[in-house]
Amino acid sequence: MAKEKDKVKMENNKEIEKTQETTNTEEGKLNELETANQILLDKNIRLQAEFANYKTRTEQEKVIMFKYEGESLVKQILEVIDDFERAINMDDRDLSDEVSNFLKGFKMVYTRLLGILGDMGVKEVDVSGKEFDPNYAEAILTDHDETKPENVVVEVLKKGYIYKDKLIRPAMVKVNK
Repeated sequence: MAKEKDKVKMENNKEIEKTQETTNTEEGKLNELETANQILLDKNIRLQAEFANYKTRTEQEKVIMFKYEGESLVKQILEVIDDFERAINMDDRDLSDEVSNFLKGFKMVYTRLLGILGDMGVKEVDVSGKEFDPNYAEAILTDHDETKPENVVVEVLKKGYIYKDKLIRPAMVKVNK
């Protein structure tokens, strides 16, 4: 009987060990699953944040793109404005009445074109007589005039323009040195 009790006791011990192993295994699996779940949650949160950043960035890019959508057209028109200004600044003292009337019409078209550009948000950069600022002008020539202060724009050779709040063409100027 003692042998039988020992045998039952050993079987009970084996059952207890199996139960403990199973419990340990189940706790291990549960811990692994909780860890995997936490990793997936973290990934999900990061992906959501990345997507929100992407969405914000693309919205900002769209706003900028639409804000300056006419920039290339404005740049091309500015070249035409330069041609108009050269033609208008011709000496008209020796012109016939017919040519003089043509020049008046030319000036009207020029004025309308400037008005349209102004309505679009194009402004001329005012640098004449002011201290040279490389952010708004390019010094093409220098001059030495003792009567004027140093580093001041003496003459604007080609006008500069700002489209909305962006410099699209710097002024080309002569600076006193």
